[in-house]
Formats: sequence, C-alpha cells, structure tokens
Amino acid sequence: MNKLVMVIDDSATVRKIVETCLRREGFDVKSFPDGVEAMRWLTEPDARVPDLVVLDIGLPKMDGYEVARRLKTKPQFSNTVIIMLSRRDGMIDKLKGRLAGAKDYLTKPFKTQEIISVIESHLGGPALTSQ
Repeated sequence: MNKLVMVIDDSATVRKIVETCLRREGFDVKSFPDGVEAMRWLTEPDARVPDLVVLDIGLPKMDGYEVARRLKTKPQFSNTVIIMLSRRDGMIDKLKGRLAGAKDYLTKPFKTQEIISVIESHLGGPALTSQ
C-alpha cells in the first residue's frame, strides 16, 4: 500500500492542488474541508491511519492546532507526521504548531515542489510501506 497523506484545508483549491501533486508522486491522498469531518473519518472501521497530515491552521469548527492536539493524544497516531499550513508565518504561530505536535510548518502561498519535498523528507518518498 502507498503511504497515505491526509489533507485538511477549508479551501477546495488548496485541497485539489495538494491532492493532484501528491497523487502524481505516488501517494494515496484523503482530504477534508475541516477537522471535524477528518476526525470523524478516522473513527470509521475502514479508515487508515495517515502517515502524514497536511493541516491548515485556520479551519472552521476546529482549528488546526486543536486537530493536531487531538491526533497526538491518540497512540495510533504517534508516528503520524503533522505539517501545518498557514498564511500566518510569525514565530509564535510556528511555535504553537510545534507545541501542538507539528513537525513542520509551511506558509501559503506555497509551491507544489515545496510541499512534495517537505513530505518526502519526512516520509522518504512514496515508497510502499512494509506492512
């Protein structure tokens, strides 16, 4: 099975761009417009634990920090890499992201190559997982 990347962003455009470029690189992608829907999907019996989550901070209903914190409290997501995505690029925002459990922080607007190289630096490319 390919590595699974979950994309949580309220912008349909951002989701589409990230999905398209990751699929082209050989990743499986599952995307959601908000954290509530993403968390709900993760509780379903057929849901896979994502290898990595690209997480927008400014989400409706539940912000990215909250989603990250909730993921990090569950042992099954202890190896899931979280990458924050935001228009805000201040040190405080980055620090809050780290504290919430994010391994990396990308700012919008981003280049697709940037997202791919950050994801591949954490996952080592779309190589098949050994499960």
